[in-house]
Amino acid sequence: MNLDSIGQIRTILDARFAAREKGITGSRRVIRASANGIRALHRREWDQAAALIDTAEAELAEISDALVDHPEMKHAGFVSDAAKEYAEARITQAVFTDLEIPTFEDLGMDPVPYLHGLGEAVGEMRRRMLDLLRDEKLVEAETTLEEMDDIVDMLASIDYPDGMTNGLRRTTDVFRSLVERSRSDLTATIVQERLREDLANLS
Repeated sequence: MNLDSIGQIRTILDARFAAREKGITGSRRVIRASANGIRALHRREWDQAAALIDTAEAELAEISDALVDHPEMKHAGFVSDAAKEYAEARITQAVFTDLEIPTFEDLGMDPVPYLHGLGEAVGEMRRRMLDLLRDEKLVEAETTLEEMDDIVDMLASIDYPDGMTNGLRRTTDVFRSLVERSRSDLTATIVQERLREDLANLS
């Protein structure tokens, strides 16, 4: 029995393990910076949001560099999670600042985490729509709902096995229900506003 290659195997696995640990640590930083960037967007702190999301981008690039010699980990869960959160932050930033939504190519990532990030952005758009309703900005709220609807319709058109899309169909169903709840909220607010105007006219 020849086991002379065991030392070489250990060397390979040691390098792979070191890269994995660096990637996991980096992914946590990407997720944290992305989440904080989204919170800053909701507070309309545009410069701070941009800085945080730029930090997430830089951290994601470091993960790619750490794994450059380990392509077998390119689609590891921690990589996809970090990419998804960064995509959500960039897409949310574009929507909130009236910019064109970036493509997966613009963000330099695999399409699957990008699509999940796009779906997650629908949740942030619902929160924004509710803020607009509270501020009585009904036209902007309706525009936001239309954008949410467009995104979910597009996600629903991605009809591939869940094993290829990491359960995108389930994610789409969740955000479809969010869109319908948002539509109900908007409709109720519009009806209340019209009733208030009618009462004001009568008085």
